Amino acid sequence: MALINPHINFNGNAEEAFTFYKSVFGGEFAKIIRFKDLSSPEFTVSESEANKIMHIALPIGVNILIGNDIPEFMGKVSENENRSKISIIAQSREEADKIFVGLSAGGTIEMPMSDSPWGSYFGMFRDKYGIEWMVDFDTTKA
Repeated sequence: MALINPHINFNGNAEEAFTFYKSVFGGEFAKIIRFKDLSSPEFTVSESEANKIMHIALPIGVNILIGNDIPEFMGKVSENENRSKISIIAQSREEADKIFVGLSAGGTIEMPMSDSPWGSYFGMFRDKYGIEWMVDFDTTKA
């Protein structure tokens, strides 16, 4: 079966954001490519863009969270728009709480972790980088 891996765009702070995500989820980056790594006579990279992230990948379970910085010539990402949410399915209440508390630090909680009417332990927030997350634990399978 195919896997779905979220890909997030940033305005120059992808490495900072992914370092934060790594501090919550653990693990190691599978890959980090900077724009300077792709520089060639055919693809010149300005000094201001050289160290920005062209591709970063953090394995989380069987999925991979992927991100990059948008090059200046492509414009800015609207960090206040409603992006698609990243949904995390936790394996326990404890894991759900740990992820929620960790990722929501410095962000805006839209719905605190609580028992939902549909039978799960659920919460929703926008992290300090503007990314929207949902954390869910199916209490009927506990």
